Amino acid sequence: MKKFLVTYLAPASVVDDWKKTAPEKRKQDEEKMQGEWKSWMRDHAKLFSDAGAGVGKTKRVTGQGTADARNDIMLYSVVEADSHDAAAKTFEGHPHLQIPKSSIEVMEINPLPPM
Repeated sequence: MKKFLVTYLAPASVVDDWKKTAPEKRKQDEEKMQGEWKSWMRDHAKLFSDAGAGVGKTKRVTGQGTADARNDIMLYSVVEADSHDAAAKTFEGHPHLQIPKSSIEVMEINPLPPM
């Protein structure tokens, strides 16, 4: 089995707009999505070697130094599958995709040679 890094993305502007939604509506929609997400995770639990977590604020390190930054990554996980296509196909219809302009990226993890 091969391992794949999965990132769940949503544009920062969409997240900013979402935070402006009325609290009652936001809570209702969040609870609905969380329920669907938990159900999806239970149904696909064997796929995950690391269920992952949400990610926080970003620090970007370049040749010029370190600075605060923003990117679209909200969460990550690590899955195992026979192929890249099989891993990616599993995420079609995932509840995360209900977020406007969201996406899920699936990248094969290629082990580094021993040092």
